[in-house]
Amino acid sequence: MSTIIIDDIAYDLTALSEAAKQQLTNVQAADAEIQRLQAQLAIATTARAAYARALKNALPAAVSH
Repeated sequence: MSTIIIDDIAYDLTALSEAAKQQLTNVQAADAEIQRLQAQLAIATTARAAYARALKNALPAAVSH
């Protein structure tokens, strides 16, 4: 018997209605998309930091006034 726990309640997957199974599939797809987007954000954040370092290195030396 496969179960899923939601709000600390265990549910038998085979006993779920088709509507509940579809919503579970939707939640799982949304979770996967959130993970994918978080990975993309981490990549973009790392790239931005590298670009900012490269920009700083490419700027002329600061002149004191």
